[in-house]
Amino acid sequence: MDASPPQQSPDGIEPVDTLTVQVYLGDRSYDIIIGSKLLDSLATFAGGWIERITDGRRQTGKCLLVTDRHVVTPHAETVASSMQQSGWLCETLVLEPGEQTKRLSVAADVYDRLVGIQADRQTVVIAVGGGVIGDLAGFAAATFARGLPLIQVPTTLLAHVDSSVGGKVGINHDQGKNLIGAFYQPWGVLIDTHTVSTLPEREYAAGLAEVIKYGVILDSEFFEYLEQNLEGIVGRVPAVMRHVVASCCRLKADIVEQDELERTGLRAVLNYGHTFAHALESLYGYGTLLHGEAVAIGMVCASQLAERRDMIAADVTQRQIALLQAVGLPIGLPERDRPDPDAVVSRMYLDKKTVSGQLRFVLPTELGHVTVCDDVPVEDVRGVLQDSAP
Repeated sequence: MDASPPQQSPDGIEPVDTLTVQVYLGDRSYDIIIGSKLLDSLATFAGGWIERITDGRRQTGKCLLVTDRHVVTPHAETVASSMQQSGWLCETLVLEPGEQTKRLSVAADVYDRLVGIQADRQTVVIAVGGGVIGDLAGFAAATFARGLPLIQVPTTLLAHVDSSVGGKVGINHDQGKNLIGAFYQPWGVLIDTHTVSTLPEREYAAGLAEVIKYGVILDSEFFEYLEQNLEGIVGRVPAVMRHVVASCCRLKADIVEQDELERTGLRAVLNYGHTFAHALESLYGYGTLLHGEAVAIGMVCASQLAERRDMIAADVTQRQIALLQAVGLPIGLPERDRPDPDAVVSRMYLDKKTVSGQLRFVLPTELGHVTVCDDVPVEDVRGVLQDSAP
Protein backbone atom coordinates (compact mmCIF):
# COMPACT_ATOMS: atom_id res chain seq x y z
CA MET A 1 0.00 0.00 0.00
CA ASP A 2 1.22 3.51 -0.83
CA ALA A 3 1.28 5.32 2.50
CA SER A 4 1.75 8.79 1.02
CA PRO A 5 -1.17 11.21 1.43
CA PRO A 6 -3.65 10.48 -1.39
CA GLN A 7 -4.75 12.90 -4.08
CA GLN A 8 -8.18 14.52 -3.93
CA SER A 9 -10.73 14.88 -6.69
CA PRO A 10 -10.96 18.33 -8.32
CA ASP A 11 -13.90 19.38 -6.12
CA GLY A 12 -11.97 18.45 -2.99
CA ILE A 13 -14.86 16.43 -1.60
CA GLU A 14 -13.63 12.87 -1.87
CA PRO A 15 -10.48 10.93 -2.81
CA VAL A 16 -10.11 9.81 -6.39
CA ASP A 17 -9.45 6.12 -5.73
CA THR A 18 -9.83 3.52 -3.04
CA LEU A 19 -6.90 2.06 -1.15
CA THR A 20 -6.57 -1.63 -0.37
CA VAL A 21 -4.72 -2.93 2.67
CA GLN A 22 -4.18 -6.67 2.51
CA VAL A 23 -3.96 -8.76 5.66
CA TYR A 24 -1.90 -11.86 4.91
CA LEU A 25 -2.94 -14.83 7.06
CA GLY A 26 -2.77 -17.78 4.71
CA ASP A 27 -6.22 -19.13 3.94
CA ARG A 28 -7.69 -16.51 6.30
CA SER A 29 -6.24 -13.56 4.36
CA TYR A 30 -8.56 -10.69 3.50
CA ASP A 31 -8.73 -7.19 2.05
CA ILE A 32 -9.50 -3.93 3.77
CA ILE A 33 -11.03 -1.56 1.20
CA ILE A 34 -10.73 2.12 2.13
CA GLY A 35 -12.41 4.97 0.31
CA SER A 36 -15.24 7.48 0.39
CA LYS A 37 -18.93 6.85 -0.33
CA LEU A 38 -18.52 3.11 -0.83
CA LEU A 39 -21.44 1.72 1.19
CA ASP A 40 -23.72 1.31 -1.82
CA SER A 41 -21.04 -0.85 -3.44
CA LEU A 42 -20.72 -3.43 -0.65
CA ALA A 43 -22.44 -6.16 -2.66
CA THR A 44 -19.81 -5.84 -5.38
CA PHE A 45 -16.95 -6.26 -2.93
CA ALA A 46 -18.76 -8.96 -0.95
CA GLY A 47 -19.47 -10.96 -4.10
CA GLY A 48 -15.81 -10.86 -5.04
CA TRP A 49 -14.63 -11.93 -1.58
CA ILE A 50 -17.11 -14.79 -1.34
CA GLU A 51 -16.48 -16.01 -4.88
CA ARG A 52 -12.74 -16.06 -4.21
CA ILE A 53 -13.00 -17.83 -0.86
CA THR A 54 -15.48 -20.42 -2.16
CA ASP A 55 -13.57 -20.96 -5.43
CA GLY A 56 -16.46 -19.55 -7.44
CA ARG A 57 -19.07 -21.88 -5.98
CA ARG A 58 -21.37 -19.11 -4.82
CA GLN A 59 -22.02 -15.40 -5.15
CA THR A 60 -25.28 -14.69 -3.30
CA GLY A 61 -27.43 -16.19 -0.53
CA LYS A 62 -28.74 -15.16 2.89
CA CYS A 63 -27.23 -12.49 5.09
CA LEU A 64 -28.00 -11.00 8.48
CA LEU A 65 -27.07 -7.35 8.82
CA VAL A 66 -26.48 -6.35 12.46
CA THR A 67 -26.52 -2.64 13.30
CA ASP A 68 -27.79 -0.18 15.91
CA ARG A 69 -30.52 2.44 15.77
CA HIS A 70 -28.06 5.31 15.44
CA VAL A 71 -26.57 3.79 12.30
CA VAL A 72 -29.53 2.12 10.63
CA THR A 73 -30.33 5.35 8.75
CA PRO A 74 -28.65 5.93 6.39
CA HIS A 75 -25.62 3.63 6.62
CA ALA A 76 -27.16 0.21 7.32
CA GLU A 77 -30.08 0.90 4.99
CA THR A 78 -27.63 1.72 2.19
CA VAL A 79 -25.72 -1.52 2.76
CA ALA A 80 -28.92 -3.59 2.93
CA SER A 81 -30.19 -2.05 -0.31
CA SER A 82 -26.91 -2.85 -2.05
CA MET A 83 -27.11 -6.49 -1.00
CA GLN A 84 -30.79 -6.86 -1.88
CA GLN A 85 -30.37 -5.32 -5.31
CA SER A 86 -27.67 -7.90 -6.01
CA GLY A 87 -29.95 -10.79 -5.20
CA TRP A 88 -29.20 -11.39 -1.53
CA LEU A 89 -31.93 -12.25 0.99
CA CYS A 90 -30.96 -9.69 3.59
CA GLU A 91 -32.46 -9.43 7.08
CA THR A 92 -31.60 -6.53 9.41
CA LEU A 93 -31.33 -6.70 13.20
CA VAL A 94 -31.33 -3.27 14.88
CA LEU A 95 -29.86 -3.14 18.40
CA GLU A 96 -29.48 -0.41 20.99
CA PRO A 97 -26.27 1.61 20.74
CA GLY A 98 -23.63 1.67 23.46
CA GLU A 99 -21.28 -0.59 25.37
CA GLN A 100 -24.13 -2.16 27.33
CA THR A 101 -25.15 -3.97 24.14
CA LYS A 102 -21.97 -6.05 24.25
CA ARG A 103 -23.34 -8.71 26.59
CA LEU A 104 -24.37 -12.33 26.42
CA SER A 105 -28.12 -11.71 26.45
CA VAL A 106 -27.87 -9.53 23.34
CA ALA A 107 -25.65 -12.09 21.61
CA ALA A 108 -28.52 -14.51 22.28
CA ASP A 109 -30.84 -12.12 20.41
CA VAL A 110 -28.52 -12.39 17.40
CA TYR A 111 -28.59 -16.18 17.65
CA ASP A 112 -32.39 -16.09 17.83
CA ARG A 113 -32.59 -14.03 14.65
CA LEU A 114 -30.20 -16.38 12.87
CA VAL A 115 -32.36 -19.33 13.90
CA GLY A 116 -35.44 -17.40 12.77
CA ILE A 117 -34.08 -16.93 9.25
CA GLN A 118 -32.97 -20.58 9.15
CA ALA A 119 -29.33 -19.60 8.84
CA ASP A 120 -26.87 -22.23 7.70
CA ARG A 121 -23.09 -22.16 7.61
CA GLN A 122 -23.18 -20.20 4.34
CA THR A 123 -25.23 -17.33 5.83
CA VAL A 124 -23.16 -14.15 5.95
CA VAL A 125 -23.17 -11.88 8.99
CA ILE A 126 -22.56 -8.21 8.14
CA ALA A 127 -21.66 -5.85 10.99
CA VAL A 128 -22.52 -2.23 10.19
CA GLY A 129 -21.62 0.13 13.00
CA GLY A 130 -18.98 0.97 15.55
CA GLY A 131 -16.80 -1.27 17.65
CA VAL A 132 -19.67 -2.52 19.80
CA ILE A 133 -21.58 -3.83 16.80
CA GLY A 134 -18.46 -5.24 15.16
CA ASP A 135 -17.38 -7.07 18.30
CA LEU A 136 -20.85 -8.41 19.11
CA ALA A 137 -21.81 -9.45 15.57
CA GLY A 138 -18.35 -10.92 15.08
CA PHE A 139 -18.69 -12.94 18.28
CA ALA A 140 -22.08 -14.25 17.14
CA ALA A 141 -20.66 -15.15 13.73
CA ALA A 142 -17.71 -16.94 15.33
CA THR A 143 -19.89 -19.04 17.63
CA PHE A 144 -23.09 -19.78 15.69
CA ALA A 145 -22.96 -23.12 13.85
CA ARG A 146 -19.22 -23.13 14.66
CA GLY A 147 -18.59 -20.18 12.41
CA LEU A 148 -20.36 -18.07 9.78
CA PRO A 149 -18.80 -15.82 7.13
CA LEU A 150 -18.30 -12.31 8.56
CA ILE A 151 -17.99 -8.96 6.80
CA GLN A 152 -17.09 -5.85 8.78
CA VAL A 153 -18.45 -2.46 7.70
CA PRO A 154 -17.22 -0.09 10.43
CA THR A 155 -18.83 3.35 10.61
CA THR A 156 -16.86 5.05 13.40
CA LEU A 157 -13.26 6.19 13.33
CA LEU A 158 -12.35 3.93 16.24
CA ALA A 159 -13.77 0.92 14.41
CA HIS A 160 -12.08 1.99 11.16
CA VAL A 161 -8.60 1.91 12.65
CA ASP A 162 -8.90 -0.69 15.38
CA SER A 163 -11.75 -3.05 16.15
CA SER A 164 -12.71 -4.02 12.59
CA VAL A 165 -9.18 -5.18 11.77
CA GLY A 166 -7.40 -8.18 13.22
CA GLY A 167 -10.17 -10.59 14.15
CA LYS A 168 -10.72 -9.87 17.82
CA VAL A 169 -14.42 -10.31 18.60
CA GLY A 170 -16.16 -10.56 21.94
CA ILE A 171 -18.54 -9.37 24.60
CA ASN A 172 -18.16 -7.92 28.09
CA HIS A 173 -18.62 -9.52 31.47
CA ASP A 174 -19.88 -7.41 34.38
CA GLN A 175 -16.43 -7.69 35.96
CA GLY A 176 -14.34 -7.00 32.90
CA LYS A 177 -14.31 -5.76 29.32
CA ASN A 178 -14.05 -8.29 26.47
CA LEU A 179 -13.54 -11.22 28.86
CA ILE A 180 -15.63 -13.48 26.59
CA GLY A 181 -14.46 -13.68 23.00
CA ALA A 182 -12.49 -15.26 20.20
CA PHE A 183 -10.06 -14.58 17.38
CA TYR A 184 -12.16 -14.74 14.20
CA GLN A 185 -11.08 -13.09 10.98
CA PRO A 186 -13.62 -11.46 8.64
CA TRP A 187 -13.88 -12.35 4.96
CA GLY A 188 -13.44 -8.67 4.17
CA VAL A 189 -13.61 -5.15 5.61
CA LEU A 190 -15.14 -2.15 3.84
CA ILE A 191 -14.20 1.22 5.33
CA ASP A 192 -16.13 4.22 4.04
CA THR A 193 -14.29 7.21 5.49
CA HIS A 194 -17.22 9.47 4.60
CA THR A 195 -19.11 8.00 7.58
CA VAL A 196 -16.93 9.97 10.02
CA SER A 197 -18.62 13.14 8.79
CA THR A 198 -21.77 12.06 10.67
CA LEU A 199 -20.06 11.34 14.00
CA PRO A 200 -20.63 13.60 17.02
CA GLU A 201 -17.52 15.48 18.09
CA ARG A 202 -17.04 13.40 21.23
CA GLU A 203 -17.21 10.08 19.42
CA TYR A 204 -14.93 11.27 16.65
CA ALA A 205 -12.35 12.46 19.19
CA ALA A 206 -12.57 9.10 20.96
CA GLY A 207 -11.52 7.38 17.75
CA LEU A 208 -8.47 9.61 17.48
CA ALA A 209 -7.09 8.08 20.69
CA GLU A 210 -6.48 4.81 18.85
CA VAL A 211 -4.99 6.74 15.91
CA ILE A 212 -2.51 8.49 18.19
CA LYS A 213 -1.72 5.16 19.85
CA TYR A 214 -0.32 3.77 16.60
CA GLY A 215 2.16 6.62 16.36
CA VAL A 216 3.36 6.09 19.93
CA ILE A 217 3.80 2.32 19.68
CA LEU A 218 4.94 1.76 16.10
CA ASP A 219 5.74 4.81 14.01
CA SER A 220 7.22 8.09 15.24
CA GLU A 221 6.98 9.59 11.72
CA PHE A 222 3.23 8.92 11.73
CA PHE A 223 3.01 10.60 15.15
CA GLU A 224 4.76 13.64 13.65
CA TYR A 225 2.34 13.58 10.71
CA LEU A 226 -0.54 13.81 13.19
CA GLU A 227 1.12 16.72 15.00
CA GLN A 228 1.68 18.56 11.72
CA ASN A 229 -1.80 17.94 10.27
CA LEU A 230 -4.01 18.81 13.20
CA GLU A 231 -6.20 21.16 11.18
CA GLY A 232 -7.02 18.50 8.62
CA ILE A 233 -7.57 15.86 11.29
CA VAL A 234 -9.85 17.96 13.48
CA GLY A 235 -11.62 19.24 10.35
CA ARG A 236 -12.07 15.68 9.02
CA VAL A 237 -10.59 16.57 5.63
CA PRO A 238 -11.28 13.55 3.36
CA ALA A 239 -7.77 13.14 1.95
CA VAL A 240 -6.22 13.40 5.41
CA MET A 241 -8.67 10.93 6.88
CA ARG A 242 -8.08 8.45 4.09
CA HIS A 243 -4.34 8.58 4.70
CA VAL A 244 -4.74 8.32 8.48
CA VAL A 245 -7.08 5.32 8.31
CA ALA A 246 -5.00 3.46 5.71
CA SER A 247 -1.81 4.05 7.69
CA CYS A 248 -3.37 2.75 10.90
CA CYS A 249 -4.79 -0.32 9.17
CA ARG A 250 -1.42 -1.13 7.61
CA LEU A 251 0.36 -0.76 10.95
CA LYS A 252 -2.14 -3.02 12.68
CA ALA A 253 -2.10 -5.55 9.83
CA ASP A 254 1.68 -5.81 10.09
CA ILE A 255 1.34 -6.79 13.75
CA VAL A 256 -1.59 -9.17 13.23
CA GLU A 257 0.23 -10.99 10.45
CA GLN A 258 3.11 -11.76 12.81
CA ASP A 259 1.08 -12.58 15.94
CA GLU A 260 -2.51 -13.33 14.96
CA LEU A 261 -3.49 -15.06 18.21
CA GLU A 262 -1.38 -12.91 20.56
CA ARG A 263 0.91 -15.77 21.51
CA THR A 264 4.37 -14.31 20.91
CA GLY A 265 3.71 -11.08 22.76
CA LEU A 266 4.13 -8.89 19.68
CA ARG A 267 0.41 -8.18 19.27
CA ALA A 268 0.28 -7.14 22.92
CA VAL A 269 1.82 -3.77 21.99
CA LEU A 270 -1.57 -2.83 20.52
CA ASN A 271 -2.86 -2.76 24.10
CA TYR A 272 -0.92 0.40 24.96
CA GLY A 273 -2.99 2.27 27.55
CA HIS A 274 -5.61 -0.48 27.65
CA THR A 275 -4.73 -2.06 31.01
CA PHE A 276 -5.64 1.24 32.65
CA ALA A 277 -8.47 1.94 30.19
CA HIS A 278 -10.38 -1.32 30.60
CA ALA A 279 -10.26 -1.07 34.39
CA LEU A 280 -11.55 2.52 34.28
CA GLU A 281 -14.35 1.67 31.84
CA SER A 282 -15.48 -1.17 34.07
CA LEU A 283 -15.36 0.85 37.29
CA TYR A 284 -17.09 3.94 35.91
CA GLY A 285 -19.70 1.78 34.18
CA TYR A 286 -19.58 0.94 30.48
CA GLY A 287 -20.56 3.97 28.45
CA THR A 288 -19.71 6.62 31.07
CA LEU A 289 -16.25 6.93 29.57
CA LEU A 290 -16.10 6.22 25.85
CA HIS A 291 -13.50 3.58 25.04
CA GLY A 292 -11.27 6.09 23.27
CA GLU A 293 -11.50 8.51 26.20
CA ALA A 294 -10.44 5.74 28.58
CA VAL A 295 -7.59 4.81 26.22
CA ALA A 296 -6.41 8.44 26.13
CA ILE A 297 -6.27 8.54 29.93
CA GLY A 298 -4.65 5.10 29.96
CA MET A 299 -1.96 6.18 27.49
CA VAL A 300 -1.00 9.11 29.68
CA CYS A 301 -0.96 6.88 32.76
CA ALA A 302 1.19 4.29 30.98
CA SER A 303 3.62 6.95 29.80
CA GLN A 304 3.83 8.42 33.30
CA LEU A 305 4.46 4.91 34.63
CA ALA A 306 7.34 4.58 32.16
CA GLU A 307 8.71 7.89 33.45
CA ARG A 308 8.59 6.59 37.03
CA ARG A 309 10.66 3.61 35.89
CA ASP A 310 13.19 5.86 34.09
CA MET A 311 12.31 4.33 30.72
CA ILE A 312 11.55 7.63 28.96
CA ALA A 313 12.09 11.34 29.37
CA ALA A 314 9.19 13.59 30.35
CA ASP A 315 8.95 15.11 26.86
CA VAL A 316 7.65 11.79 25.45
CA THR A 317 4.68 12.04 27.78
CA GLN A 318 4.23 15.76 27.17
CA ARG A 319 4.01 15.33 23.39
CA GLN A 320 1.29 12.73 23.85
CA ILE A 321 -0.59 14.98 26.26
CA ALA A 322 -0.38 17.92 23.85
CA LEU A 323 -1.69 15.91 20.90
CA LEU A 324 -4.48 14.28 22.91
CA GLN A 325 -5.62 17.63 24.26
CA ALA A 326 -5.42 19.23 20.81
CA VAL A 327 -8.00 16.77 19.46
CA GLY A 328 -10.28 17.17 22.47
CA LEU A 329 -9.47 14.08 24.55
CA PRO A 330 -9.17 13.83 28.36
CA ILE A 331 -5.72 13.22 29.81
CA GLY A 332 -6.58 12.38 33.43
CA LEU A 333 -9.23 11.01 35.74
CA PRO A 334 -12.22 13.24 36.47
CA GLU A 335 -12.06 14.80 39.95
CA ARG A 336 -15.67 13.90 40.59
CA ASP A 337 -16.20 10.27 41.59
CA ARG A 338 -12.55 9.47 41.00
CA PRO A 339 -12.13 5.77 41.82
CA ASP A 340 -9.83 4.64 44.59
CA PRO A 341 -6.48 3.51 43.13
CA ASP A 342 -6.78 0.18 44.93
CA ALA A 343 -10.14 -0.42 43.24
CA VAL A 344 -8.57 0.26 39.83
CA VAL A 345 -5.67 -2.10 40.54
CA SER A 346 -8.05 -4.82 41.72
CA ARG A 347 -10.01 -4.51 38.49
CA MET A 348 -6.76 -4.71 36.50
CA TYR A 349 -6.14 -8.19 37.90
CA LEU A 350 -9.31 -9.33 36.11
CA ASP A 351 -7.93 -8.13 32.78
CA LYS A 352 -7.44 -10.91 30.22
CA LYS A 353 -3.88 -9.69 29.62
CA THR A 354 -2.84 -10.67 33.17
CA VAL A 355 -0.47 -13.65 33.12
CA SER A 356 0.07 -15.93 36.15
CA GLY A 357 -1.27 -13.26 38.47
CA GLN A 358 1.13 -10.62 37.15
CA LEU A 359 -0.12 -7.34 35.71
CA ARG A 360 1.23 -6.60 32.25
CA PHE A 361 1.74 -3.08 30.97
CA VAL A 362 2.77 -1.82 27.54
CA LEU A 363 5.20 1.01 28.23
CA PRO A 364 7.03 3.36 25.83
CA THR A 365 10.79 3.46 25.57
CA GLU A 366 10.66 6.22 22.95
CA LEU A 367 8.12 7.56 20.48
CA GLY A 368 7.48 4.76 18.01
CA HIS A 369 8.55 1.93 20.29
CA VAL A 370 7.07 0.22 23.33
CA THR A 371 7.82 -2.88 25.37
CA VAL A 372 5.70 -5.25 27.44
CA CYS A 373 6.50 -5.23 31.16
CA ASP A 374 5.25 -7.67 33.77
CA ASP A 375 7.51 -6.62 36.61
CA VAL A 376 5.94 -3.26 37.47
CA PRO A 377 5.57 -2.65 41.22
CA VAL A 378 1.93 -2.14 42.17
CA GLU A 379 3.01 0.85 44.26
CA ASP A 380 4.09 2.64 41.09
CA VAL A 381 0.73 1.94 39.47
CA ARG A 382 -1.10 3.31 42.50
CA GLY A 383 1.13 6.38 42.46
CA VAL A 384 0.33 7.13 38.83
CA LEU A 385 -3.40 6.76 39.50
CA GLN A 386 -3.19 8.98 42.55
CA ASP A 387 -1.40 11.71 40.61
CA SER A 388 -3.54 11.52 37.47
CA ALA A 389 -5.17 14.92 36.99
CA PRO A 390 -7.84 16.14 34.57
